[in-house]
Amino acid sequence: MSKHKLKLLITRPEKSGRDLQNCLQEQGYKSYCQPCFDYQDGADLEQLQTLQSQLTCPIVIFISVAAVEFANKLMPISLWPTQEIIAVGSATQQVLKTLGVSALVPIKHDSEGLLALAPLQNVQAKEVMIVRGDGGRELIAEDLRSRGASVHYFESYRRVWRNYSLDVIKTWHQQQINCILITSNALLEFIVNLIKESDSYWQEQCLWVVASNRIAIKAEEMGISRIINANGASTKAIINALACDQD
Repeated sequence: MSKHKLKLLITRPEKSGRDLQNCLQEQGYKSYCQPCFDYQDGADLEQLQTLQSQLTCPIVIFISVAAVEFANKLMPISLWPTQEIIAVGSATQQVLKTLGVSALVPIKHDSEGLLALAPLQNVQAKEVMIVRGDGGRELIAEDLRSRGASVHYFESYRRVWRNYSLDVIKTWHQQQINCILITSNALLEFIVNLIKESDSYWQEQCLWVVASNRIAIKAEEMGISRIINANGASTKAIINALACDQD
């Protein structure tokens, strides 16, 4: 039996969603997995090698676990010519560590925290490669370019969004969902678009746990009332945030 009142909706892709569900279950939380998108390859080895040939030992920033996993499939990251490797959060840092790659990670796991790291303060005329999925945050690149860096994207994967009807909202009610986990603005927008034709419960009463202050601000702008910023997308950050909400 659950020892917590929350019943969480996990919106991550299938594998990472199930992994999180197992960890939450160990902590006594009930959850329901509803993947909103799937990952697919976003580039090939030739594209990676072409970009690497244009750069000389760049600072490489990995935006997510998926960015690491799909990039490493093309070429082991431990073989990449780099000056420094930076991970946006602890989960990304950990998966790099399992690949034998040491990465710097900010204390605050978001764009602002990353931009405050020492190696990114004096980047005039330096090269930076940002490894990510298709689209996503532009703040990091814009800020680094304003500091004089030459910034290049490598999109190692892309998201394929699933098609859901309003029936999925009925399922969430049946599952007694009262908490939604959101780890990106793209996910936030996807879920809000799903619920906008539904009842007001999701915006007014449901608890939304988000991964950064940037997402929290966006959620508030989109009419969400109850928001907790987990300050990270790792399992530890999420569980700590949930624990803070308990009576």
